[in-house]
Amino acid sequence: MSTVLSVLIIILQLFVFVLLARVILEMVQSFSRSWRPTGFVLVIAEIVYTITDPPLSFLRRFIKPVRLGSIALDLSVLVLFFGVYILIALLGSFA
Repeated sequence: MSTVLSVLIIILQLFVFVLLARVILEMVQSFSRSWRPTGFVLVIAEIVYTITDPPLSFLRRFIKPVRLGSIALDLSVLVLFFGVYILIALLGSFA
């Protein structure tokens, strides 16, 4: 059982890194509107978005963006980070 929990923890930690890559990709796109990934970066971006889109779109149904004047702050990524870290901590206490 300990091995299964350890594997789940590793998978969740890898998901956190993929989620961090998505945040970086979105920040680059927001600062440089004309930037579009090409070549190898496009393949990596597609993988990152494919992995992170389902949980984020699920959370976005319930967590609406916070309006701060003319911008909207999406808190679903932050909630997902906290949720995954709490899940890692819970699994770590059982392992």
